[in-house]
Amino acid sequence: MVIDVFFVYYRHKDMNNCRDNKEYALIRASHFTFLCIFAVVNLKLLRKIVMKNVCDFIARWMGLMVLLVGAVSLLWPASFVWIDTWVINPMLGVIMFGMGLTLSPGDFRIVLSRPKDILIGCLAQFTVMPLLAFGLAWAFSLPKELALGVILVGCCPGGTASNVITYLAKGDLALSVGMTACSTLLAPVLTPLLVWFMAGTMVDVDTWGMLQSIVYVVIAPIVVGLLCQRFLPKLTQSIVPYLPAFSSIAIAVTVGIVVSHNADRLLVGGTIVVLVVMLHNLCGLGLGYLIGRLLGLAEPKKRAISIEVGMQNSGLATSLANMHFAAYPLAAVPGAVFSVWHNISGALAAKFFSSGGFICLPKCGAH
Repeated sequence: MVIDVFFVYYRHKDMNNCRDNKEYALIRASHFTFLCIFAVVNLKLLRKIVMKNVCDFIARWMGLMVLLVGAVSLLWPASFVWIDTWVINPMLGVIMFGMGLTLSPGDFRIVLSRPKDILIGCLAQFTVMPLLAFGLAWAFSLPKELALGVILVGCCPGGTASNVITYLAKGDLALSVGMTACSTLLAPVLTPLLVWFMAGTMVDVDTWGMLQSIVYVVIAPIVVGLLCQRFLPKLTQSIVPYLPAFSSIAIAVTVGIVVSHNADRLLVGGTIVVLVVMLHNLCGLGLGYLIGRLLGLAEPKKRAISIEVGMQNSGLATSLANMHFAAYPLAAVPGAVFSVWHNISGALAAKFFSSGGFICLPKCGAH
């Protein structure tokens, strides 16, 4: 409105002052040029605003989007079955590249400044979830393929979404980021060894091959992301706002691919998989919080450890299942189901903790 008034006023003023048609034409041309520049600048700004709002919307409703994609791919497999499973690995690599873009040297310094907290968190990460996975597979007498998939999920590092959930839950965000970074760096060694230890009697486990795969798909993209952040800061700043939305879409597509390729078998016996995955995640969240409580940690730290332990990098589990256990296609299913469920449970946990969590339970019981 202001710019319109500006043009009307100065156009009227210039028209009155111009002495001939040539001067009038020059004034009109200058007005038109200025209008074009103004329109282009505002169009770019408008496009950025629209893109940011769209990306925020996608990231905010990630859990629902992944759930819808899972349902569509299960009931209508043709929607995603045309995408080959090899696509999962590059998509995970791009997600990890995005993680590298968002990490900073300060995220790694916390490992040295708060070694006790990080050690507690990582020990809980690589003991609670693998043992829960093994115990649930045994308790429910899962078939070999599904048991392998559950164990793969349990042996993977913390998920990248855990940092966002910790922030929303008013937990210790610095501890969460430090735990995610540390567990991810330890994953090339610990994940293959844990899978071999727990599933080696069921299937052949190529520990060296898994180590190489984790380095290629997880560690290398993170390193490239860190280098881009260091040497291409402007490019990094322009990309980072769109990363949560892209990661959400990539996870949804991964779920769609895995579910569509195994739809027939999931429709027959998928209930048991969903139940085991839900128990795995919920027990991880509960035991992570309990460990923090038994060690007398502050409430924000307990929340961070709870979420870090309960939320796994299920995309990595799906990727490893496709790369190293292709003879057991159902092994990728628990990872896909976990991707759907832990985003839902994570959002619910964040809501529960942010509203007071376990602190308010004694008060609630008094009413």
